Amino acid sequence: MEVKIFEKLPEEAKMIRTKVFMEEQGFENEFDEKDSISIHIVLFDLSKPVATCRIYYSKERQCYVIGRIAVLKDYRGLNVGSKLLNEAEKEILDRNGSIVELSAQVRASVFYEKNGYYSLDDIHVDEGCPHVWMRKELK
Repeated sequence: MEVKIFEKLPEEAKMIRTKVFMEEQGFENEFDEKDSISIHIVLFDLSKPVATCRIYYSKERQCYVIGRIAVLKDYRGLNVGSKLLNEAEKEILDRNGSIVELSAQVRASVFYEKNGYYSLDDIHVDEGCPHVWMRKELK
């Protein structure tokens, strides 16, 4: 897998997020103002974009946030999501970050727990889907 980091939202990330969040999961408000302040990571299998996420510093949460984590259906269960998280965490460490949080879909929280994250609070609803804030201290 090849990793590419973008300062602006690339077409490859838009395509993956549209397929995963809008077409598969039915979310309507996929793109927002945080895209313009984020670093975007895209994983490629050969030249095909297969996974993406974004990273931004949240003044409100006082840490980096990884968001919009998406893996194309054919690449799920192949450790691509863990590789994507690992790359995002490396980028945060490179920016002198030590704490990272994410708002996980509750149904995906076990995946994040396996990658070292723990739940912070009660469930909240985002676009009708239950989510939970999770955190990890990076080393």
